[in-house]
Order: sequence, then C-alpha cells, then structure tokens
Amino acid sequence: MKFTDGYWLLRPGVRAQYAQQAHSVERIPATSETGEQLVIEAPTKVIAHRGDTLNRTLLTVTLSSPAEGVIRVRAQRHRDRTAGPHGFDLVGAEAGHGVAEVCGDGASLTSGPLVARVGTGEGWQLDFEAFGQALTSGGAKSIGHVSLEPDANVAAEPAGVTGVSDTGLAQPGSYLLGRLSLGVGELVYGLGERFGPLTKNGQSVDIWNADGGTSSEQAYKNVPFYLTNAGYGVLVNHPGHVSFEVGSESVQEVQFSVPGESLEYLVFAGPTPAEVLRRYTALVGRPALVPEWSYGTWLSTSFTTDYDEETVTSFIEEMEARDLPLSVFHFDCFWMREFHWTDFEWDPRMFPDPEGMLSRLRDRGLRVSAWINPYIAGRSRLFEEAAEAGYLVRRPDGSVWQWDMWQSGMGLVDFTHPGARAWFQDKVRGLLHQGVDAIKTDFGERVPTDVVWHDGSDPVTMHNWYTQLYNEAVFEVLEEVNGPGEAVLFARSATVGGQRMPVHWGGDNSSSFASMAESLRGGLSLSLSGFGFWSHDIGGFEGEPDPAVFKRWLAFGLLSSHSRLHGSGSYRVPWVFDTDGHAPGQSATEVARRFIRLKQELTPYLVRAGRTAHEEGVPVMRPMVLAFPDDPTCAHLDRQYMLGPDLLVAPVLSESGTVQYYLPAGTWTHLLTGEQLTLESGQWRTEKHDFDSLPAWVRAGSTLLADLTSWGGERTAAAP
Repeated sequence: MKFTDGYWLLRPGVRAQYAQQAHSVERIPATSETGEQLVIEAPTKVIAHRGDTLNRTLLTVTLSSPAEGVIRVRAQRHRDRTAGPHGFDLVGAEAGHGVAEVCGDGASLTSGPLVARVGTGEGWQLDFEAFGQALTSGGAKSIGHVSLEPDANVAAEPAGVTGVSDTGLAQPGSYLLGRLSLGVGELVYGLGERFGPLTKNGQSVDIWNADGGTSSEQAYKNVPFYLTNAGYGVLVNHPGHVSFEVGSESVQEVQFSVPGESLEYLVFAGPTPAEVLRRYTALVGRPALVPEWSYGTWLSTSFTTDYDEETVTSFIEEMEARDLPLSVFHFDCFWMREFHWTDFEWDPRMFPDPEGMLSRLRDRGLRVSAWINPYIAGRSRLFEEAAEAGYLVRRPDGSVWQWDMWQSGMGLVDFTHPGARAWFQDKVRGLLHQGVDAIKTDFGERVPTDVVWHDGSDPVTMHNWYTQLYNEAVFEVLEEVNGPGEAVLFARSATVGGQRMPVHWGGDNSSSFASMAESLRGGLSLSLSGFGFWSHDIGGFEGEPDPAVFKRWLAFGLLSSHSRLHGSGSYRVPWVFDTDGHAPGQSATEVARRFIRLKQELTPYLVRAGRTAHEEGVPVMRPMVLAFPDDPTCAHLDRQYMLGPDLLVAPVLSESGTVQYYLPAGTWTHLLTGEQLTLESGQWRTEKHDFDSLPAWVRAGSTLLADLTSWGGERTAAAP
C-alpha cells in the first residue's frame, strides 16, 4: 500500500505523522516473564518548548526480546494494550532475554549478538547491528501513523483484500507503518509461497490468503516474514492484512503497514540465512517429523475424474505390473457424494464397502490419504447439525453465513468455537479409524470478513488466521491417532506457524513448463519463510500436460521433498503419457520407474534432511542462496536448488532438454553418470538431457554416493 506521491508529497487524502525523536527513554527492569525493556516516547514533532506537547500525536515504542538474538519493536499510537489483534503464537519465547542500557546520547537493548540502538537527539533513529556489523536501520519516517480520509487516493492490491474498496482503493481508517533500510546490493526473500521472482525487491506484496492459482500475485500461504542477504530477518507480528512495499515505494527501504493503532515487528540476527531461519523457527515453531513412508510416491484419483474401487484397484495393479513402486494412494473430493462435501461419508454408489476397501489397500502395503475441507455444503447431513449447534460462522444478523462458490449453500466451520472444533475433530477421527492415514486439508483461504466469530475475533484478522486453526484441529487428531512422527497433512493454505504441521503443496498450477518454473519459485520462497517440507502436482493440475511436460516434471517432482501425481480433469498415471516413437528408456513409464527407484534409494538421506528441518528449521529443499550465501551468483538463482545438504538439482524446463544452471566451486560427482568435476570457481553450464536425466550433482565429502550403491547399476555410462 503506497501512501506517498514521490519523495516529498503524500497522496491526496493521506495524513501521516512520523516519530521525530526519542523524547524520553525509560529502562524497565526484568521480571519473571520478561527481560529488560526500553519504553520510548516518540512524539511526531521535535519538542522545542512546552507548547509543542499540546494537540500532538505521541507514539510509544517498546523494545524487548523474546529470545536470544531477537529484538521486538512495538509501536503504539494509543497505549491501550488490549487493542489490536493478537500476534502469532511465539511458541519458543523465553523470559530473561534483553539487557537495556540508557546513556546520555541514547539507549540500547542487547540480546545475544543483536543490538538495537536509539538516539535521543533531534531526529528519530533506530539502528540494528550484530557481530559488530550494521544490519538495518529506521530513520526519518520509519515509524508512523497514517490516516486515510474518505477521498484518499491510495491504491491497494489485490482488490479482494479487506480494507480495499471495489475500486481498488484503500478504505478510510488508521494505519501504522514501519520502514527498515536496504543496503546497496541487499536482496529480500520470503513472504510466503510467492510465484514471482525469488528476490522480492521492487514488489508490492499483500499478506492476504487467496485461492488464486500459481500464476498471479496472490498466494495460498502468506507469511509476513522476510530475510535478506545482509544477515537478518524480520517478522511483522500481525496475523491480519499486512501490506509490504519492498523497495517499491521507497526504493531504499522495506515498508510494512497494518490497519489499526499498533504495529509490532521482530528482528532476527544471522549472520547467515540458515542461522536466521534457525532463530526464526525456534521462536515460531519448527516442522514436526514426518514418517518415512511419506517420502514415497503418492498417486491420486485426481479431481473431477471418474473413479470407484475398481478404477483405484486397476491403477494400483498397473503400477505394480509396470514396476512403479507406490507408497500412498490419495482419494480426492469425489470419494464423497457431489453437493455433500464435506460430510465425511463415502459415496455408497462408488464405494459400497469403504472399510473393506481400505483394508485391502493396506494389505497391499499402501497408506491412504483422503481429501477434506472446512466447508459444509447445504445438502450435507452435517449442515443442519452444525447450524443448530452454533458451529458455523454467522452473519451479524445471526443467520448462518452461506454462499454457492465451491459447494451450494455451504457454511464455514467456526474453529474459534471449542465445541465446533471438537465436533469437526471427531469426524476426522472417525475417518482415521476407518483406515485413512493422511489428510489433505484443502482450501482455508476463502474466509469471509462480513461475519461474526464465536469468540469475538476480528473478522479481518481471522481471514489469514483461520487456516492455522483449521490445520491445527486436523493435525492434532492425526498425532493423537497415529502418534508423533506419523502424522501427515497435505495442506494448501498456511500462515506463520503452519510449518509446524507438514506437508504443504503448491496449489493449483497448470500443465506447462512455465508453471513448472513458477511452482519451483513458490516452493523456494516458502522454504525461505520457515517451511521445511513442500510438494506440488506432478504434471500440473489444470489441463492435460503433453508427454514432454509430464516426463520433465516427473524428474523434478521425484527429486522434491514429497512427490504426488495429481491432476484435475485427467489421470496422472504414467502410461497415459506413453506415446509411439520414443527412444528406449524415454517413455513416461520408464522415466517414472527410474526416478521412483532413485527416490527410494534417496529416502534415508531425505529422512536425515527431514530431521534437520525438525531440529534446526533448515528446509529439505534449499534455495541456492541458503546453501551458498557467500557466492553472489547464487543470490538470484530460482531454477535450481539443493535437495538436502549435498545434492544439487536443476530441473529441465524445456521440451528439448536444454538446461542452463550454475555449479558452485568445489568437487562434484554427477549422481546419474558418475562424472566428476573440480571447480576452483563457480561455473555456468549449458547441457542437453534426455527425459531420463537432469543435472544432479553431489558435493564432495557427502556419504550420499556410498548410500546409493544398490542403485549404481542404474547410472548411465556417459555424461550428458
């Protein structure tokens, strides 16, 4: 959201007041719940005489520390501590951090290596440093209160965001903003699963969960956390709508604004991106362990395809006959009857004996996943039950909120109601007791704001926060029934804290090379936002991929954290994409077999990487900038990644097989060919690969190649 008209002017209808000085600084002693703090009076005018204190907005800025190496900044216009939305669950917060010092010309708060300094002279200045190096700072206009008049000409995107009018203009009201400087060459990453460029510089980003596919500025997983290559990260601790201008309104700064009278953000010390993620996930929570079986191949019924037990069985038997090992079979929406979602009842026309079928699948050594969402269709047997009990979200007039998008007359489960949460969990529990192992928690983004929540929550805040309550309710039952380390979600929507409940998949992509690339960018962006596990629909969801797209996506998908074959209106079984005239080893079935076997061999390595994600917050799929922070060439790379600590993967994003990628300095061995290279400096490489190959290089010193001895015969004889 942009408030200014160039450097000097404000946009029409905008009134802004910025902190002008630290007029007074008070050191607050530590208590049993907090470390030492600094409370700063920051008037919006330099106080030259007593008359300047009259008719003046005063901002109160509090510095504190919830964890080692983390400093919290809270700015308030009016010091009503009950005002404003609650922040995210800082599950790792600890007492005792923060040492405050006040001296003649300023004050400081220190937490581990991180220091925040505020000057007490004229002009507002808040600086952050760590390990003796400046990180970022907030100077003039870096903390402010903004009022928008009814005629304010402030553009805000996307138009679906609450607080944005039908014309795309911001609604009148009160906002708090913060700004932190960007240094020369400083690059910004994160802000959730975003499908545009990996580096966010120059972008306007609205933190507002939306069901917009993978090819727009909208995102299913919005996370108001970013990190930079300058050695720090920032979390805006606001679960509602946060508007970021990343070097876009003020090109020297990241600006973030929230509606209301208070703003809180936290700064995390590095010095490396990996260390920033360790500190960040230690505070907001790290991913749970996932079971070993979840790393195997998942096959889906797909969305609108026709299927019954006979169809499902035929797919599984054909996979077995073609030597395509399968770990999980997924039942998408139509395991329930149309117009009845979600009622947790198997469609008796297609699945007359669900318990027997699930038992038969288990006898084949398979796990089962089933689709649900938090919407209750008007025709569902559960609708009246939930409505009468008060378990559905209501409009201000007391009626149940309903609409016809997705399912006719659907209502929305109110997870702020303890009874509704327990009621929904009991339905999930029943599904697990039937024999389902994992749950795909779809949707959770289409959450209205013209409603009343049971616990009185602010509707705008609940729009993003809803997904956390929804996924927590389901994940809790999965852990209860299956045990810790055996619980698996396949979730689409998320916010801060969602990473604690893996796995997440990228949402509705299309069947093209361009969408394959945008899906990868989304996954890498999510990895830099604290999420440890990620998947995507192999071949794309919308449309039907041509064989080249499908085969290239097989290699990419099976060298990802988790691997699922899933589509919309067509099946994603490999033999459907086998065509006449392919060379030996190049059919979709053969390509699938090669990479499924490879992933089986990689599973112990991936399990170790998953444990690292659980224990340290470092993701399984690692952007190059995370793995090689000192190599400037890696700063912008978003078409390759490290799978775990030692395996570099560059998916082929073209039908011809041509791929350009970067290999950092060091000694590398090609996973598929055994070719060895020693590079004194990084090297750009352009290669052409058949469908059964791609750039996949193992770092020297890794035990990975030794672990793959049983797969060695699968390597090709020559380098690509």
